[in-house]
Amino acid sequence: MGERCGWAGPEQIYIDYHDTEWGVPIRDSRTLWEKLILDGFQAGLSWITILKKRENFRDAFGGFDPEQIATWGDREVETLLKNPGIIRHRGKIEATIGNARAFLEIEEATGFSSFLWDRLDGKPLQNRWQRLEDVPAQTPLSQRVSRDLKSAGFRFCGPTIVYAFMQATGLINDHLVGCPRHADCAAMGQ
Repeated sequence: MGERCGWAGPEQIYIDYHDTEWGVPIRDSRTLWEKLILDGFQAGLSWITILKKRENFRDAFGGFDPEQIATWGDREVETLLKNPGIIRHRGKIEATIGNARAFLEIEEATGFSSFLWDRLDGKPLQNRWQRLEDVPAQTPLSQRVSRDLKSAGFRFCGPTIVYAFMQATGLINDHLVGCPRHADCAAMGQ
């Protein structure tokens, strides 16, 4: 059995996330949307910061119910800016509200999951990186998906955020080939 990806650790919450969630193909639109929002909040911060606050985010954002969030306005933004359990960034909070509206439009038109997975013909991209330093921060695919999301009204979804999102949600399998999760996630993507 190989070693897990070098970024996973040393904290147990990070190891557990790597071993059970990261890279597992997700096809549920709501779950994909939540992950994209959390990746947007992560911009400029470490993922472990978001991971430790994930339950606080879920509470603060009504379980990431896009129909509820899409109706929010200034009052809710001000309330969230006072919540020490989340990242209190006005731009990211306001973007989440707009992103909820964009999500609902995509979900009604094609389904958010289909919107994303159709760019990969429904199957995860299986990378075969040997070393952590070989993994790119963004790719032409993440640049295209980022442009498509922005065209649909999303914010805080640049190509680097989108690439991290695609890795986390299993659209791309970027577990290193020596990591036991690479084969597990590849099998899940079949």
